[in-house]
Amino acid sequence: MALSLTPGQRADITEAEPLLDEVDPEAFIADKAYDADPLIEKLEARGIIPVIPSKKNRRNPWKILFSLYKKRNIIERFFASLKQFRGIATRYDKLKSTFLAAA
Repeated sequence: MALSLTPGQRADITEAEPLLDEVDPEAFIADKAYDADPLIEKLEARGIIPVIPSKKNRRNPWKILFSLYKKRNIIERFFASLKQFRGIATRYDKLKSTFLAAA
């Protein structure tokens, strides 16, 4: 598992590639926001199965394994449960190290 803390206004896809260098997954399950050719090419080059639905504006949409994509809800439920803990959901720490110490 790898973790990266970013500002709220920063796109998540910018941290996907650096985090992939720290782990070796069999599949990369993500939503449409991660539908970018450079990321998908890097995944395929490393032998990682990209399970990312195509955006509507993609000219040649590809098929994904929806049996794997259905498992994405486990991750979504995990983050939803984290938000129930007020101490984590409303952290206003200024330093990254202080914020991560609470998690």
